[in-house]
Amino acid sequence: MKARTFFISAIALGVLALQAAHGQEIKRTDLVKEDISVAGNEAVQVRVDFNPGAFAVNHKHPGEEVAYVLEGTLEYQLEGREPVMLKAGESLFIPSGVAHSAKNVGEGKASELATYIVAKGQPIFVPVK
Repeated sequence: MKARTFFISAIALGVLALQAAHGQEIKRTDLVKEDISVAGNEAVQVRVDFNPGAFAVNHKHPGEEVAYVLEGTLEYQLEGREPVMLKAGESLFIPSGVAHSAKNVGEGKASELATYIVAKGQPIFVPVK
């Protein structure tokens, strides 16, 4: 349980720092964090809620992410690709280590379900300049 508490605290501190820096609100709610059958990896699932105009800065993860838009409209910018705009019910695969950002470009709140298959014990959110 201590590891889960640390995980949640680390995510919360990172998100609070980003919110303070950008004056926008992004709320992350941790849902699942479990070991998987691939040694040294784990599955992590998080709900991410974006207020109107909120922007998740350019970052990467130590593994793959599948982003599924639950509500609203989000624009994703993956390194080396054209921006992709997704609406509720659409999803996007983000390869391991690919820098990306996301922004709520709709009128109201937007939310995504982010599922990660990542290396265990590494920071899940790594800011990239």
